[in-house]
Amino acid sequence: MTFSLKRGFITVMMFFLASSVFGQADSIDLFVQNQMQQRKIPGLQLAIVRHGKIIKTGNYGLANLQDSIPVSDKTVFTINSITKAFTGVAIVQLLEAGKIRMDAPVSQYLTDIPDTWKPVTVQQLLSHISGIPDIIDEEESVLIASNPEEAWSKVIQMPNDFKPGEKFSYNQTNYLLLGRIIEKLSGMSFQEFIRKEQLEKVGMPKTIQAGFGATKDIVMHAAGGYQYQKGKLTNMFFSLPPVLQTAAGMSSTAGELANWVIALQSMQLLKQPASFKALWTPALLNNGETRGFSRLLNGYAAGWPVIKRTDHPALAPVGGNRSALFVYPNDDLSIIVLTNLSGGSPDVFIDELAGLFIPDMKEANGFGLSPSLKNLKISLDQSGYKNAIEEVKKLKKTKSGFTAAEKEINSLGYKLLSQKRIQDALEIFKLNVYLYPDSANAYDSLGEIYEILGNTELAIKNYDQSLKLNPQNKNADQHLKLLRSGK
Repeated sequence: MTFSLKRGFITVMMFFLASSVFGQADSIDLFVQNQMQQRKIPGLQLAIVRHGKIIKTGNYGLANLQDSIPVSDKTVFTINSITKAFTGVAIVQLLEAGKIRMDAPVSQYLTDIPDTWKPVTVQQLLSHISGIPDIIDEEESVLIASNPEEAWSKVIQMPNDFKPGEKFSYNQTNYLLLGRIIEKLSGMSFQEFIRKEQLEKVGMPKTIQAGFGATKDIVMHAAGGYQYQKGKLTNMFFSLPPVLQTAAGMSSTAGELANWVIALQSMQLLKQPASFKALWTPALLNNGETRGFSRLLNGYAAGWPVIKRTDHPALAPVGGNRSALFVYPNDDLSIIVLTNLSGGSPDVFIDELAGLFIPDMKEANGFGLSPSLKNLKISLDQSGYKNAIEEVKKLKKTKSGFTAAEKEINSLGYKLLSQKRIQDALEIFKLNVYLYPDSANAYDSLGEIYEILGNTELAIKNYDQSLKLNPQNKNADQHLKLLRSGK
């Protein structure tokens, strides 16, 4: 790490100390600061909306490490794919105007596209279940050719990845086409339509000034972008050509995004309450199921990732693995967290932050776990995780229908690991091996935590068993080679 970056982190720590000691930081500040320290996030901006009003804003750490510039209300963050939520609202605005149908084929609005793309519906574009090929190489985060024109010529020659509606596959070509549809039906550029129909109506001057060019343009008060590569913090730059700015071109502040959410929910941007069904209902695959990015973000609607669950469902646009906007419609609560670290992953901790307002969402109360695992966690938090196996035996006898699924136990172990509760995580992974002795994945996870603890002998033993149960386990094979080589 360079001297200037080291100096920047020292300044971040001084900000945290000053806030805690002299500013009498509240529980929200302390929670955010703790998450920043755990995740090594240089700068963060927060806004919380409750019952239609902004009740909390916060600026933490540094917007620019090189020059030790603190985050302020003026700081503008690149919001990456949260832009897609604005695109979804734009499409629903056209729906209200009678200019588009969600179930209509793309060919009704665009004709200069491959025949294999024409049956795809607008809804399938919005929700990434179209099956058309991607113009972006997602692993490298670059166009599939050297410029937009060449990339377009290449992508239209590629075969479809799968039949429309067959599965979820995140794809930027979908939003390129949506941008073209918006331009054709509105008679103006995508950028102009968003500015006129959303940003100006809400009053978002900083977002308007930042424009749609991302970090290649000079943006006043723009936060720097950072990422960790091989443990070293480095600068990160992000930009997209105009044709793809429907997917990830915007920058904003947490406060202005909060005002946008308020305007959206108070019918300033949409005219009909029924429009929220079109905007926020996750698309169904051909088999009737929903899919999304992860176990948490398990659905995708019109530009809005969805957390589909019985208790406290949420709409959850996320961007660049560094920013997130969660709307809890049943709880009249919204939380916006913007950071300047790719890998900051605020979507992982926003539910816990929501628990400060909604007690049963607190992780300590077992929120998000099945009833069986919630009972187990509460018992272990009281009696200690070393008793995990005995506690499960007891619960099986005393709790009718008690079940502990392998994947859920494994997820709990990694959750504890992310909280630096390594010994507790170890006991949970040991429990999983006890309950599922034929699972290669259970042994793989146990091997991993022994490796983290520096116990090479037990790490090798468990990776060996995992590989024996599943000879195709590349992760175990790679770790065994490294451990045996002493690297």
